[in-house]
Amino acid sequence: MRRRTVTAGNLEEILQVTAPAPPEQAAAPAATPAPREDHGLRTEFEFELPRGYVDEAGTVHRHGAMRLATARDELRPQIDLRVKENPAYLSVVLLSQVITRIGTITDVHAGIVERMYATDVAFLQDFYRRVNSEGHTRAAVTCPHCEGDFEVDLSGGRLGES
Repeated sequence: MRRRTVTAGNLEEILQVTAPAPPEQAAAPAATPAPREDHGLRTEFEFELPRGYVDEAGTVHRHGAMRLATARDELRPQIDLRVKENPAYLSVVLLSQVITRIGTITDVHAGIVERMYATDVAFLQDFYRRVNSEGHTRAAVTCPHCEGDFEVDLSGGRLGES
């Protein structure tokens, strides 16, 4: 075997000489992508707002969806000028990034979150925390009458369902 010095000019020539010869066979079928495995990771969670967002036409939107937050979602508000001027605005910016829809509205931005009732924003902040830190939307509660413990799903649903 002869040793050669690799330079930018001869690299391609060396690779062609040292590359293994292709096997002698008929044309191989085109590679098909491997099927995606479903790891059971849920990335979007539906919710029902306690009061609902009222749009300009007076329509109330209560059902919506929120996706899991990424590191970028949590970092981006830190450089937002509105957050720098008023740190309390961080949750408005963060929620506007992870809410994928509210009713028929799919372009959710900070202006929409600003116009929500405070109870709905508080609900969404808690929902965000549960989804992103605990990975579910269930909460342990105690009945005030019988003091029985049970779980409820904060994402909403029909009355009596959990």
